[in-house]
Amino acid sequence: MANSPQARKRIRRNNARAEVNGARMSRIRSHVKKVETAVEAGDKEAAKAALEAAKPELDRGVARGVMHKNTVARKKSRLSKRVAAL
Repeated sequence: MANSPQARKRIRRNNARAEVNGARMSRIRSHVKKVETAVEAGDKEAAKAALEAAKPELDRGVARGVMHKNTVARKKSRLSKRVAAL
């Protein structure tokens, strides 16, 4: 258990950041899921629109430090490839 005031504050801050980051990751996952469901349905226009909406969300995840840039680059590449294949 944290005994010093700064350790207690750090726990409070970690919990607050975990909540924000968790919501951010959930939002990113939802956008990616929309692209994947559109691809599986074979709807090229919906997939393109969902991909264009997902790209800025992924980039924002990198900027905010919740995702690694190479992970996002890989995800964007793979999603783009799947949409283009329709």
